[in-house]
Amino acid sequence: QVQLVESGGGLVQAGGSLRLSCAASGRTFSSYAMGWFRQVPGKEREFVARISSSGATTYYADSVTGRFTISRDNAKNTVYLQLNSLKPEDTAVYYCAADRGVVKTTIPQRYEYWGQGTQVTVSS
Repeated sequence: QVQLVESGGGLVQAGGSLRLSCAASGRTFSSYAMGWFRQVPGKEREFVARISSSGATTYYADSVTGRFTISRDNAKNTVYLQLNSLKPEDTAVYYCAADRGVVKTTIPQRYEYWGQGTQVTVSS
């Protein structure tokens, strides 16, 4: 069982930055690949970024490549998402999720555990 708690969301102007954190409970955090997703009302949950269990491999949605950076600290059981050059269309609830599998996936249903989400609002 893994419990995930996101933090770091907030209101920021376009062009600004935020860093989201996702703290995980349990001693098996380093066994899980981690992903970040986002969702706006009325739309499906959208893949943002993924990092392998070791942190050696990362993968991004085209819409955030070059602006967002995913990282993790297995000693602290935490995964991060650095959001730079934010745009109003980045406004969403951001969720972190854990995947026991090793195959890279952007499908939300493949992720076993989810946090409660943190709101990011970007004003124009």
